[in-house]
Amino acid sequence: MGTSLKRGLLSGAVTAVLSAALATGALAQDKVQIRLSAVSSDTDQRAVALQEKFAPAVSGFANFEPHYNATLFAQGAELEAIATGDLEMSITSAQELATFFPEFSIFTAGYVLQDAQHQVDVFNAPLFDDFKQKAEDELGVILLAPMYLGRRQVNLRQCPDELKVETPDDLKGVNLRMPGTDAWQFLGRALGANPTPMAFTEVYTALSSGAVDGQDNPLPTVVDAKFYEVTCQIVLTSHLVDWNFIAFSKAVFEELTEEQQQIVRDAAWAAADYGRENQLKKEEELVSFLEENGLTIYEPDVDAFRKHVQEEYLNSEYATNWPEGLLEKVNALGKGQ
Repeated sequence: MGTSLKRGLLSGAVTAVLSAALATGALAQDKVQIRLSAVSSDTDQRAVALQEKFAPAVSGFANFEPHYNATLFAQGAELEAIATGDLEMSITSAQELATFFPEFSIFTAGYVLQDAQHQVDVFNAPLFDDFKQKAEDELGVILLAPMYLGRRQVNLRQCPDELKVETPDDLKGVNLRMPGTDAWQFLGRALGANPTPMAFTEVYTALSSGAVDGQDNPLPTVVDAKFYEVTCQIVLTSHLVDWNFIAFSKAVFEELTEEQQQIVRDAAWAAADYGRENQLKKEEELVSFLEENGLTIYEPDVDAFRKHVQEEYLNSEYATNWPEGLLEKVNALGKGQ
């Protein structure tokens, strides 16, 4: 083979490689940028679910770029950032949405959501369509899927032989630590207890000393904060079934093809389902762990609690912005209705 021919072939090969590299670079640059801003850590089950399920699914046409621990936008600023075109995606809460749309507050109240499946049923029901549409029309935010966070339970120092909780009447006079905002304190009173505002960092010592009789949190928090070391029982009131939403920019979504839009929707649900399954499994495993560590765990008359708490809300200012008849529709989607 002649030298000139070799040089020609080499030159052609180099040109081909450079062309391919440039094409690859151009394709990479053409990918949609999806930046996620979240206050959770990268080890939180929501973050893990998005990384495991959402990111791979959209990788063919998008660069998924998560920012955790509020490093991109501060908590509470994400929805406005999406609305102004400065952010593509976030994990938002009903509480945050209620700051824009007061009617969303119904989904932050005690005993409105009953369990993880009830969340999914409510989100997919026609009654939730107006809430989704309002977020799209007025904020430019598409709510893609609900993410299950867990159930808050009552955790007490007293043992069941001293205090057995079956109904709200049994919590009368119990000093129950609750977060300090008015809404949390109201929920504590609605449960029948004497709510005591206190910083989270002080709760362990207060339980140990008897300054408070109990606290409310999901089981993972009871374990992580080691509250089980200074308490005797957990009453599975499930008084707040907390959730978040995967929120996506409507403007960015509308720039996608129909096929890409469906991939985004499916990917969001895959992440939500994955996270929900993992969180439910974790809660179940923690019941065994807590029982092994000497705690008594039981379910009270949840229907009695639900009836009492919902009546308290309906007779309060918190329900003034709830659409008429909506609570009954939400209840009807729950188990046993």
